[in-house]
Amino acid sequence: MVHTFSGNPLDREDAGRRDDVWIDTARDDDSTRFLALADLNVPIEGESLHWLHREHFDESDLESALLLGSEEGAARFVVDLSNESASADRYVDARSAATFLSMEDAGVVAHARSLVDWHRRNRFCGRCASPLIPKRGGNVLQCGQCEANLFPRTDPVAIMVIVDGDRCLLGQSSGRMARSNFYSALAGFIDQGESIEEAVRREVMEEGGVRVGDVRYHSSQPWPFPSSLMIGCHGLAETTEISIDEKEMNDVRWFSREEVLAALAEESDVLRIPGRMAIAHHLIHDWATGTIEV
Repeated sequence: MVHTFSGNPLDREDAGRRDDVWIDTARDDDSTRFLALADLNVPIEGESLHWLHREHFDESDLESALLLGSEEGAARFVVDLSNESASADRYVDARSAATFLSMEDAGVVAHARSLVDWHRRNRFCGRCASPLIPKRGGNVLQCGQCEANLFPRTDPVAIMVIVDGDRCLLGQSSGRMARSNFYSALAGFIDQGESIEEAVRREVMEEGGVRVGDVRYHSSQPWPFPSSLMIGCHGLAETTEISIDEKEMNDVRWFSREEVLAALAEESDVLRIPGRMAIAHHLIHDWATGTIEV
């Protein structure tokens, strides 16, 4: 299954990244295109990404351009611009843009946004506090003093639908959707030294007080806000009594298959679930419709 943000068609050019001459040549090539993000917002032309030629940029912008990869041999870079220097028809936040972009364009957005955000957040070495220098087309940051290397990080998140016969466990986190009828799959970051299965069991116990046995992988989704990897799972409940972590969750409850099917058909006043952009939707859908057996 290919989820939104996971359809990137670009060759990430691992070999090319290691060749400074190749990168410099690619920046100057007439076939190369540049994607200019404005404060992490996405340049749009019509309903597609708006790629630009090198003549639209100052030399300093080109020198700081980050390599995304190549498409049919032509290099693709991303440039981090402020709104004041942006030049597309319009700029749209990445989450909204993904609702109408092609799967391929949305996949490029996920890579570009995460990479630019990582560079914004990492300016100085964590060992000696010296400035970091981009290497390998921006895929590595190297300290100019102690030569420590920093690589782009991806934060793994376990997201899970727990099942007890013909009902599933959904939750409502504290925040903007609290006290509405919107519920989603439970989720949480995977800790260091923890397996996916262990993270699923721990998070469900922490948030809902339910003990989970068998855990089965479903699929994964890049989530570039700023750079998570959602690892979707189903799990079988071993206990059913709920005990809510009131600091993180507004509510956790069991919903019947009938209630979930009504929500999927947008015919429920009791339950609303995430839209098709989110992996949570597909975890819920595939269980409720019997697409997969849990």
